[in-house]
Amino acid sequence: MIIKKANFPNYKRIYTDILSKKYPEKEHKCKYILEKKELSVLDIIKINDIIFGINDKEESINNQKHRSYDHSTILEILHYQKKNKLNNSQLATHFKLSRNTIAKWRKNFTI
Repeated sequence: MIIKKANFPNYKRIYTDILSKKYPEKEHKCKYILEKKELSVLDIIKINDIIFGINDKEESINNQKHRSYDHSTILEILHYQKKNKLNNSQLATHFKLSRNTIAKWRKNFTI
């Protein structure tokens, strides 16, 4: 049985092109993220915020509905919580998530 690797967009190439063509002045801010071998979901969110800035509240809420997190990203978020000694509300505010989502992750992915 052959298992195919899932096809994901090459975010590194996409964001490099966006930076070089439209936002060359922001290239130095994103360099440390783009130098990574692989970009995590959090890296993609962070670089998107750097390039395009923070959206208005309504647009931000709509964009948040379409985010999905893989297992490694969830664990990274939960480690961030533990490392910075944040409660669920503080973590939810920081990552723009629901407190219920954080509680569910903590229940399912104990670290």
